[in-house]
Amino acid sequence: MALQWYFLRCQSGREGTISKQAITRLRVAGVDSVVPQVIVPFENITDLKAGKKKTVQKKLYPGYLMVQADLDDTEDPLVMKARATLRAINGLRDFLGARGEATPISEDEVSAILARMQASEAKPQVNIGIQKGDMVKIKAGAFDGFDGAVDDVNPEKGTVKVVVTIFGRPTPVELDHWEVEAV
Repeated sequence: MALQWYFLRCQSGREGTISKQAITRLRVAGVDSVVPQVIVPFENITDLKAGKKKTVQKKLYPGYLMVQADLDDTEDPLVMKARATLRAINGLRDFLGARGEATPISEDEVSAILARMQASEAKPQVNIGIQKGDMVKIKAGAFDGFDGAVDDVNPEKGTVKVVVTIFGRPTPVELDHWEVEAV
């Protein structure tokens, strides 16, 4: 039994419910040994809205599920039953590959996706919503009320470098992302 990872197309926006339905139907059909895992690849993002921090799950591949399956033996009745069970799920399309034939994902890609998911669970990435070149107004700290242009954004640290004009000279100031707002 050689388990490999595959992408399955599904209806965008319903990935979570479709994956839960797939897990349940596979278990009821008795083929959960052929398809032991169905996951929605995501990463956690910390968003700041209306002054409140909120952690949300952002799908890495909207409209796709990842399944771990053993689909090598196409003549095996269990494999055929597992494929038929997956095809019967409302909102689930087919495997990613040429003409619907299941094409496995390389081990390097799978490792990178799973590592990205685990890293975001340990430390969610900060969604700043500001890009280099945007004009911002500083709303806290020593430079409260100053306007400036964003020179650099560091999502890992959650900081923004803003160039403000003080006494006619451009001065770079590093601020936390919550201390600025887009103009």
